[in-house]
Amino acid sequence: MERTPQECLEKLLNAYSHNYDLTRDVEAEGVCFPAMAHFFLRDEHYLVRRDKQFYATEQHDYTYFYVAGRLDAAGAGDLAERALKAGLAAVKPHKEHMSSFVTLVILAETIDPEAKKLLKRTRFHKNYRLALHGWMEYHIAAMECSTRTFLSNPAGRGARKTLEANFAAK
Repeated sequence: MERTPQECLEKLLNAYSHNYDLTRDVEAEGVCFPAMAHFFLRDEHYLVRRDKQFYATEQHDYTYFYVAGRLDAAGAGDLAERALKAGLAAVKPHKEHMSSFVTLVILAETIDPEAKKLLKRTRFHKNYRLALHGWMEYHIAAMECSTRTFLSNPAGRGARKTLEANFAAK
């Protein structure tokens, strides 16, 4: 059964809605993303009582979704850069911040071969205060809806597996 990128987005958002807070029509860095998902996890450890906190860690995941008919190399590069800037603006490092992931999920009818190469090679990792205030990593995953092919950068394997789990031919 052939699905349009918009139908694929709705199915994917349904899968993400179990663990993420979803926001529709997000304007960030001059791009209108059809949806954005945020995941937050805080883990606290206590010494003896709750008022004697030993340490705490926080993890964030900011996922931006983008739908396109045809994605070329110039558009892919610009989109990846803008999503990264939007995610970096959302990350707020502090002493309890452990990690943040900025993820871009692209659903396109067709993706040019040059755009595929560019998305696979895109990498970004940042440590905050020598990793004492945590770190962030940039994940990219994409699906070409017409051929049901999936791709990701090295850090985005988990996001690609989520796409494959929802859309791969059984």
